[in-house]
Amino acid sequence: MTPTHFAFSSMFTLGLMGLAFHRTQLLSALLCLESMMLTLFIALSIWALQLGMTSYSTAPMFLLAFSACEASAGLALLVATARTHGTGHLQSLNLLQC
Repeated sequence: MTPTHFAFSSMFTLGLMGLAFHRTQLLSALLCLESMMLTLFIALSIWALQLGMTSYSTAPMFLLAFSACEASAGLALLVATARTHGTGHLQSLNLLQC
C-alpha cells in the first residue's frame, strides 16, 4: 500500500470512527460525514488523474455536487431541530414522538 493510499484510508477510517463514537451533537456528526466525503472526493480525483482518462474526470464533480446537497440538507435539519427542540444534541431526539 502506497503512503497516499494509506493516508486516504486512515482519513476515511478516522471520519467513520468519529461518526460512530462521537454522536453527541448533530453538528459533529455532520462534520464527520463531510470529512468522509472530502476524503472520497480527493481520492477519486487523484485516481482519475493517475488513470489519465477524461471520461473518469466527471465522477469527482458528481460526488462533490452530491456532498454539497447532503451538507445543505444536513444543515437544514440542524436548524429545524434547533428551532423545534431547542438544542442540537442527538440524545434529545426521539423518533417515536415525531
